[in-house]
Amino acid sequence: MSESSVVSALMAVIAERKSRPPTDRSYVVSLLQAGDPKILGKIAEEAAEVVAAAGEPGDEGRDHLVREAADLIFHALVLLGSHDVSWPAVEAELGRRFGISGIVEKESRPSRSEGREG
Repeated sequence: MSESSVVSALMAVIAERKSRPPTDRSYVVSLLQAGDPKILGKIAEEAAEVVAAAGEPGDEGRDHLVREAADLIFHALVLLGSHDVSWPAVEAELGRRFGISGIVEKESRPSRSEGREG
């Protein structure tokens, strides 16, 4: 299975699990039922584990990094699904940025304070 088809399949499962009853014994259902605080906590936890694994040497460290990165990406996909953000929307945003200097792209974004009343 290609990388994009794995992500698409995961997003389809996440979308399907949103309609399941809270009593369903599914990890995704439990995350979705708990909402953003739980999902965001898992993302923070997995991000810290990615950072730790990145500092581990050798093939074992690399393999650990791969596993932790998969966990982080999975939980980010659950968050996207919980907010009805599709994977194609994320791909489109990545495509829009592709080939643009990161510095130039960041400078083109509106500041977070724009549009806010003080």
